[in-house]
Amino acid sequence: MLNIAFVTETHPPEVNGVAMTVGRLVGGLRQRGHRVDVVRPRQAGDGDGSSDDMLVGGLPLPGYPALRFGLPAGAQLRRRWREERPDLVHVVTEGPLGWSAVAAARKLGIPVTSGFHTNFDHYSVHYGMGWMRPAVAAYLRMLHRRTRATMVPTEALAAELAGAGIPGVRVVGRGVDTALFSPVRRDPVLRANWGADEAAPVCLYVGRLAPEKNLPLAEKCFAAIQVWEPAARMVWVGDGPAMARLKVEHPDHHFAGVRVGEDLARHYASADLFIFPSLSETYGNVVAEAMASGVPVVAYRSAAAAELVVDRRNGVLASPGDEKAFVASALWALEDAGHLNGMRHAAAESMLRRNWPAVISRFESVAWEAIG
Repeated sequence: MLNIAFVTETHPPEVNGVAMTVGRLVGGLRQRGHRVDVVRPRQAGDGDGSSDDMLVGGLPLPGYPALRFGLPAGAQLRRRWREERPDLVHVVTEGPLGWSAVAAARKLGIPVTSGFHTNFDHYSVHYGMGWMRPAVAAYLRMLHRRTRATMVPTEALAAELAGAGIPGVRVVGRGVDTALFSPVRRDPVLRANWGADEAAPVCLYVGRLAPEKNLPLAEKCFAAIQVWEPAARMVWVGDGPAMARLKVEHPDHHFAGVRVGEDLARHYASADLFIFPSLSETYGNVVAEAMASGVPVVAYRSAAAAELVVDRRNGVLASPGDEKAFVASALWALEDAGHLNGMRHAAAESMLRRNWPAVISRFESVAWEAIG
């Protein structure tokens, strides 16, 4: 049995890919009998003192006010880990809390691993701070070089980080809950609420409505689809700073807000094509969730899509940055019912082996390697 301290800036019930991944890893490790102590910033619902996690101070993340980055907590962590020494410290996020955790663990001689979940250096460009990108990238490299292993979701990201001089990169991957995300959750009543009958194609986007997600291409793609099929519908699931603009410019689109659990699964399965134009992802859990729901994806050949989508078999792909090819791929997917129906079945089938227990096993292997 392992005793692991997980240090993370984001954690359920916050809604984002990293929080979901942390929840799955922590829950899976505990189910296997490991002790996992979570260290995280205090959230809005933590006022009753019922949480068993170690809570530290935090501040809102710029551009993501609903999320908080943890303040440095080196002294607190050293005291806690002297009293009960973990076998391993795993740092999920690279904020001030994560940096202080790496320093505290190294000072105490505790093995440290890390996860690379977010391209923060890429994000800086979309928030008017592109001039900071080299400094942010250097900061990330420095933190991960101070850990014994950096766990990543894809082979491509592993190669990129290794090429940047980060040692000990290990591919752990991501899973998808195929019991939750499934074609059986397709709901004609929900489609009717969107103004779509079974013959009208419904296009879906799920994720943060923010500049780094390249949303103008999703808008352009759906506009082209609507010229071909005026009855088509566009559904947006999520929230973020781009929401207000999107609602003003597209009053005919449906904005569902944040959805979770079975409600989210119904939204996925009730769509026909998932439009995912982002180029800033390290993975993109939503791609796997859409495919598990039997919804083909149109995406750039990067991150999760590059590993999960076989072009024109279970989705459609375009070369990164080629907007014309992206739109053309979406139109090809919808122009023939045979294309779409074949890809629906293949998408769901291809996700059945992408299970979380296999990911937990790979995490365990890297943890034991770091300790040994």
